Amino acid sequence: MARKPVPVALEVGRRRVFASALDWPGWSRSGKGEEAALAALADYAERYAPVAELAGHPLPSDVGTALAAVERLPGSATTDFGAPDAVAAAERADLTKAAAERAASLVAAAWETLDRVAAGAPAELRKGPRGGGRDRDKVVAHVIAAEASYARKIGVRMKAPEPTDSAAVAELRAAILDALRAARSGDPVEVKGWPPRYAARRIAWHVLDHAWEIEDRSEPA
Repeated sequence: MARKPVPVALEVGRRRVFASALDWPGWSRSGKGEEAALAALADYAERYAPVAELAGHPLPSDVGTALAAVERLPGSATTDFGAPDAVAAAERADLTKAAAERAASLVAAAWETLDRVAAGAPAELRKGPRGGGRDRDKVVAHVIAAEASYARKIGVRMKAPEPTDSAAVAELRAAILDALRAARSGDPVEVKGWPPRYAARRIAWHVLDHAWEIEDRSEPA
């Protein structure tokens, strides 16, 4: 029996295209065109699989061969800069309790992945174009600061914690997960906010993108 294709949204900018697996928050990659973005997404299936496993939602082993573009979204300057920015129509759908819990569990697994990677990485990372050459602690600090900003998009208003304050970081993350788990409407809870499904995708993407950056830049050139 043929596997049901994984629905993918393509966000098409002038210079960059993002491909995002709509059912798997955090599994998003980009390329210089639609084919390149889909190829990059397929290439990262193996890398994303441990995150899905950690969340309790194993990724089928051959899932990278069954990707189907179901939406094409207009990109923006943010897309070309290097971040997914467009909300897919599917992400405006209401959530069941199970769907909300699943999204939250994948975001939590992304955080756990980042924490594990950072703990095992050297303080000084190999220099390179990604992340402007930031070392490990500055990459982690950037992610945490961004999370406080993203949290406001789903109604969570908390001061950005110091990266070294593990209790405050845990409190912010718990509040974000509570908001995602409680979501039932697909509509944003804030003016100019994010639909919960998109929020989960954007947060998990940002966390994993930098976790994988730390991994890549921990290795010799």
